[in-house]
Amino acid sequence: MKPITTKRETIRRLKIIEGHLKKVRKMVEEDIYCMDILNQSLAVQSALKKVEEMVLDNHLHTCVVEAMGGRKKKKIEEILELFKKRK
Repeated sequence: MKPITTKRETIRRLKIIEGHLKKVRKMVEEDIYCMDILNQSLAVQSALKKVEEMVLDNHLHTCVVEAMGGRKKKKIEEILELFKKRK
């Protein structure tokens, strides 16, 4: 991914997440059913994880790749897969 494309996509996703988070806050203020709030909160967390994955992927393919020796692609894939397994 090109850094500019990654930056634009990351900002776009963060704006969407921001809107969803405001909705969660409004739901709490309006005493909406707790399960609905939790579902929205989980969606925000999932979206943030995706943004983190994108940022890490970009970092690995730009900054870190210069410091690595051979088998760069395989090493990057290993790191990304491990990161995606987090809870």
